[in-house]
Amino acid sequence: MQLTQYSDYALRTLIYLAIATESATITEIAEQYNISRNHLVKVVHNLGKLGYVTTIRGRNGGLRLAHPPETINIGDVVRRTEPNFTIVECFDRESNRCIISPSCRLKGVLNEAFRAFTDVLDQYTLADMTANGDELRKFLGIATVPTRR
Repeated sequence: MQLTQYSDYALRTLIYLAIATESATITEIAEQYNISRNHLVKVVHNLGKLGYVTTIRGRNGGLRLAHPPETINIGDVVRRTEPNFTIVECFDRESNRCIISPSCRLKGVLNEAFRAFTDVLDQYTLADMTANGDELRKFLGIATVPTRR
């Protein structure tokens, strides 16, 4: 199973926003991950439509999470950003041309594996993915906020 680049960029964007000390820009995120800004614009637009991020207008504008990281489920993000989960042809009834499909047991096994995959993703939130925020910030060059005493 392989996720599309689109879902990968969506997850990376959410991770970045979860550990950012302030709002972030698309350009900043694209540069830090060394990914296409144009592609990221489309991803961020969709994340906004899905309600995961909000945009901030103005001089200090940018993006931020629309919800706390502990409420953003990784399985939900993947299901909502992947275009389809047609792992093999027989998963799509309209385009299925496999002649053994009516009695094939492989379809059931692959479906079970897919359910296990999504069940694992459903156990985690964005907060789980960013529990090592200080380490992630170092890799991404995000300044940390000094702790107050």
